[in-house]
Amino acid sequence: MNLWTRALAAALLGACVCAPPAHANVVIGGTRVVLPAKDGEVTVRLTNDNERPALVQAWIDRGDPKATPDTVDTPFLVTPPMFRMEPQRDQSLRILYTREPLPADRESLFWLNVLEIPSKPAEQGAANQNYLQLALRSRLKLFFRPPGLAGDPFKAPAQLTFRAAAGELVVRNPTPYHITLSTLAVTDAGKAYEVETGMVAPFAELRLRVPQLGKPAAAGAAVRFNAINDYGASSPFSATVTP
Repeated sequence: MNLWTRALAAALLGACVCAPPAHANVVIGGTRVVLPAKDGEVTVRLTNDNERPALVQAWIDRGDPKATPDTVDTPFLVTPPMFRMEPQRDQSLRILYTREPLPADRESLFWLNVLEIPSKPAEQGAANQNYLQLALRSRLKLFFRPPGLAGDPFKAPAQLTFRAAAGELVVRNPTPYHITLSTLAVTDAGKAYEVETGMVAPFAELRLRVPQLGKPAAAGAAVRFNAINDYGASSPFSATVTP
C-alpha cells in the first residue's frame, strides 16, 4: 500500500468517526499561487506549527481532486516532492515551469496539493492506546500567467458584465484572468438578493443561481460583489444588470 493510499484510508476513517474538528498544523503561506511565465518558477512557504514533526507530500493536478501524485501530468515540477518537516520550522516549496506549451492569451488554472501526514504519538504508553490519526490535504489554486496579457489583474473584476435570467445571474468575463467571486448580491425593486458565488474563467460565462429571486432582475439593477485578488484579499466592486 503506497503513501497516498494509506493517507486516503486514514482520511476516510476519520470521516466515519465522531471526533473533534481537525486542523492542519502545516500552514501554507497564502491561499493561492500565481506563477508568472517570465519568472519560470515560484516559491511557496510552509510552516509546521506543531510540536511534532510531519511528513509532507506536494504535487500539482489539472483540477481532478482524485488525482494522485503518481498519475498527474502537468508542466510543473515541485521540489522537494516529499519531505519531513521538523516542529516549529519553515520549508520552501519550489514550483518550476518545464516550458511545455500552454495558452499564451489567457491564464491557465492548476491546483497545488499539500498533504500533511502527522507523526505517531510519542507519549509513553501510546502504543497500547487507541488513537485517531488524520492525514490532511490542502488544495490551492495555481494560476499560470503568460507574459503580455492585456489589462491589470487587480482591475479585471471591474470589467465583468451581468445579465439576468429566471432565477439566475449570468456573469461574463471578457478578460484573460480568472476571477473568483467571494460575495455577490443583486438589488432589484429595492430588495437585495444573495447570489451564489464561484470563479469565472477567462473569456467565459458563469451562471449563478439567485435562489430567492423567481424572475429576472430588471435591467439597471445594482450588483455588488467582492473578488479575490492575487494576494488572497477581498476587493469590493459594483456593476449593473445589462439587458
